[in-house]
Amino acid sequence: QVQLVDSGGGLVQAGGSLRLSCATSGLTFSRHTMGWFRQAPGREREFVAAHRRVGSNVYSTDYTDSVKGRFTISRDNAKSTMYLEMHSLEPEDTAVYYCAATESTGLTPFTRETDYRYWGQGTRVTVSS
Repeated sequence: QVQLVDSGGGLVQAGGSLRLSCATSGLTFSRHTMGWFRQAPGREREFVAAHRRVGSNVYSTDYTDSVKGRFTISRDNAKSTMYLEMHSLEPEDTAVYYCAATESTGLTPFTRETDYRYWGQGTRVTVSS
């Protein structure tokens, strides 16, 4: 029943911007930790960012060091959609990006692939130089 559809990838020049979207269904969206991962050719899937509920109308965000200050993760609970705003893109950001959701609600680990149950199909981001 749960479905995640990620989109928004494409080709962009170094220094440019993209916004990725992750539309969900079949999920009590506001209660789940949501995350973005990416996988570059020849590399394992790696954590990029997470958006998690830590209190009533209170959310916390986390980022891998390489994207801090450049990427912003957000969510729109009314639309059950998560976003990743990417700015100052670099060639090393080139990868297939996947959105993900945890199976359970509450405070659980969120930086590993195995922390998430549901996944989007991936959207490819290519940054040229």
